[in-house]
Amino acid sequence: MANIGHQTNEEIRDKEVRLISETGEQLGIMSSQEALRMAEEQNLDLVKISPNAVPPVCKLMDYGKYRFEQTKREKEARKNQRVVEIKEIRMSPSIDVNDFNVKLRNAQKFLSEGNRCKVTVRFRGREMAHTNIGQDLLLKFAESCGENAVMDKSPKLEGRHMSIFLSPKPAKDAKK
Repeated sequence: MANIGHQTNEEIRDKEVRLISETGEQLGIMSSQEALRMAEEQNLDLVKISPNAVPPVCKLMDYGKYRFEQTKREKEARKNQRVVEIKEIRMSPSIDVNDFNVKLRNAQKFLSEGNRCKVTVRFRGREMAHTNIGQDLLLKFAESCGENAVMDKSPKLEGRHMSIFLSPKPAKDAKK
């Protein structure tokens, strides 16, 4: 049986332990041999649950059942987790209206799936002299996604790229 983090039965080498019964009531301070004998009489395991206390706290429990329930809870928690991906949409400052609308629809689809979206405008050559056009484009994009997204960061120029991050609105805000 996998023993993760807890000392059980004969592994407990402390002279004295504070014992707690299976139901949670305190049985007092006793030697570890006596506590182990009580556990064996009740067909339970002696498990050290608080090793740093003085004296250490041990509990009578069915350790196999406890580990099974703990792994089941961890599995359930992992099942409910959702990994949020960051999807990227790239544009140029001279993008046409229809291309802009296609990119906007894609961004709205990504956001409705619960993913974050990074919208980037790439400047080439002389376009670097007109970064304000890219900034206006990004702000317009964020405003168009406004009903189901919030802008995390304002437009930021990094080298030849200007970008913003959009996150989906929390569920309670989307209903309003």
